[in-house]
Amino acid sequence: MTGSADIAPAAVLADLIRGARSVVALTGAGISVPSGIPDFRSPGTGMWENVDPMEVAHIDVFRRDPERFWSFYGARFQTLEDKQPNRAHRALAALERAGLLDAVITQNIDRLHARGGTRELIEVHGTIATSSCLSCHAVYGLAEVRARQAADQRGVPGCDCGEALKPDVVLFGEYLPADALARAENLAEGADVMLCIGSSLEVYPVAQLPLVTLAAGGKIAILTQGETPLDARAAVRMGGDIVEELEALLDALGLNEAAQPQSITR
Repeated sequence: MTGSADIAPAAVLADLIRGARSVVALTGAGISVPSGIPDFRSPGTGMWENVDPMEVAHIDVFRRDPERFWSFYGARFQTLEDKQPNRAHRALAALERAGLLDAVITQNIDRLHARGGTRELIEVHGTIATSSCLSCHAVYGLAEVRARQAADQRGVPGCDCGEALKPDVVLFGEYLPADALARAENLAEGADVMLCIGSSLEVYPVAQLPLVTLAAGGKIAILTQGETPLDARAAVRMGGDIVEELEALLDALGLNEAAQPQSITR
């Protein structure tokens, strides 16, 4: 931890970022909560509070009963489709524009980082932006998938070949995309500072990434509400509102989300 009770954590983190050659961010569901998207396990509001994910979001359920699968994922798409990036997403985009953030690695499938302006984005759990046919490998955009789902009597969007479409997200029982995971691991290994934002750091293999940074001699900063297994190893720990914490960081760096794109040399 910082051990500097008289120094605001945002200022300490700003100094770490200024002195780093490479900074990456790892984000989880908590960064999208201000956009109105519930996280997974918070008591009373988490997505899995009243639903067993193994019964609705497992690859075996998709293969065995696509109607049951899409009855859940269709509602999930409806929930996510119109959500907008919040100021936390835009704060990370501002850091990237300023040359202070190399990439965002996200566990989220909601497209909000891309819509918020992040350019270098690794979506290790996939995205709802497209769905694919596991038989002929055709790919369809979200709007087309939604239209096909609405037109189907069972509520199952189908491929032109007749098979059910699967959203391009990593379901329970599936491996993470090898290329995305390798890219994320390389970024983690080369990072002097990893910002862990809105993640419980409990879902593997993504939760391994901060450990990769630490093992390579880098530092981690944790910005999330609720405890994580790596709190004691964080150089900076910020547990308040994510939007407020990131905007405090921008202020400490002399940036704000309305600033024009500029380049700052580390």
